[in-house]
Amino acid sequence: MTSIAAFGSWLPPRVVTNSELAARLECTPEWILEMSGIEERRYASVEEDVVAMAAGAAKDCLERARCGAADVRLLIVSSASAAQRFPGPAAAVAAQLGMGETPAIDVPVASAGSLFGLVLASQLSASCGPVLVVAAEKMSDAIALEPAHKATSILFGDGAGACLVREGSGLLRTVHWHLGSDGAFAADLRLPLAGPVEMNGRSVIMQASRKIPRAITEVLARAGVDARDVEAYIMHQANQNLMDCVAKAVGAGPERFYSNIRRYGNTSSASMLIAAAEWAGVATRHPGAPVCFAAFGAGFHWGALLAVAE
Repeated sequence: MTSIAAFGSWLPPRVVTNSELAARLECTPEWILEMSGIEERRYASVEEDVVAMAAGAAKDCLERARCGAADVRLLIVSSASAAQRFPGPAAAVAAQLGMGETPAIDVPVASAGSLFGLVLASQLSASCGPVLVVAAEKMSDAIALEPAHKATSILFGDGAGACLVREGSGLLRTVHWHLGSDGAFAADLRLPLAGPVEMNGRSVIMQASRKIPRAITEVLARAGVDARDVEAYIMHQANQNLMDCVAKAVGAGPERFYSNIRRYGNTSSASMLIAAAEWAGVATRHPGAPVCFAAFGAGFHWGALLAVAE
């Protein structure tokens, strides 16, 4: 039996409000809120790079799980905003955590990377031991590049999230998962080697609003669970309007979709685990209650994972 033992998170202290952003982008704070559901986000400093943020979230997660870094048998790090082509941040994160020669692999999948990492961990932990999944993004650097695009600049923030997956009991027992990829839309959401984030917003919203509900429906059907009986949906925090659209499409009340996008913005692959860490800290979990994770991101990559509270 594979379980999620704990979640963790780390967020930069600097808060960037809509008012501060609106002045640079020549729009109003109210417009930003209406378009995205975001009021503020966090921006990391020069010293707070992807590796540092990832290590912070990992330490928080391991402390909550009462697990030493030396006990982790595999590290999976998701980031699409690392500072260099290679090596990816995973090896450096492992070194900061003092993991010695523990294998560390990178999953450079924007927005959906933490979900792909979680699925991989749920499948590998039975054979290799505890797997630590970390996602960290410094999107503020990407949106600071010129020419600035208003539609993307209002969305993104920085931060990191983590979860520990291992055999035995924990917070949540993983049950079913569904992943998908469609490279036909690869050009519709990308971060080139030079220049800011490029996004065909209409295509992203259209595909996400179709594919996320389909993935959720798939995992719920396998378990024989009605969408209205899911205790919490923890999604990639892309856009509040999109989350509301998904809630309507699957037939669940929007109040069941945990949301912190108003305070942190879209932190790409880190957002789902940051939300999960907050949810785990405040939610009253009922044994046997279903919890559904879902994400959609560049590539396009998407999916859902169903877990049950223990």
